[in-house]
Amino acid sequence: MLLVLNHETYKVVLREIVPSATKFLWLVTADLKDLHVEGGRKKFVPFLEVLAGKIREGVDVRLVHAKEPGPRFRKDFDRFPELVEAEGFERILCPRMHMKCIIADGRLAYIGSANLTGAGLGAKSDHRRNFEAGIVTEDRSLIAPLMTFLDTFYLGDPCLKCQRRDVCPDPIV
Repeated sequence: MLLVLNHETYKVVLREIVPSATKFLWLVTADLKDLHVEGGRKKFVPFLEVLAGKIREGVDVRLVHAKEPGPRFRKDFDRFPELVEAEGFERILCPRMHMKCIIADGRLAYIGSANLTGAGLGAKSDHRRNFEAGIVTEDRSLIAPLMTFLDTFYLGDPCLKCQRRDVCPDPIV
């Protein structure tokens, strides 16, 4: 298990965990914004471009978030047909989701405080980013129950009994 703080979160999650996914990548966050990451040749690209690339590689991507992202995110989202048309991309909106985790292939996970935002996980200056803490683990005894919880959530079990459906823009069931 590895503790990651502040900018280390960016390095470990976006440079190691996300690129390492070969089968599936689950991203769970409360807040979702127009996040940019290093894309090579000292250029920054939308994180959505990275996700579209993973989908083209055959990686299934599941994105769960709590609120509608802003207009810049939506504009970038529409630029990548893989995110709109591909069967390998699933997106769920749940206003009760407050968890932040990223799981690659069921073998490597980040669990922590960072949202999928520029200030949380993005390539921001140390003087502009949020203060974040999290752990990275390969311990399957931790990852397996987390994945079971997320699968149960994904299938809509909590949605049936949720008493916040009146504020939910997109109930699963």
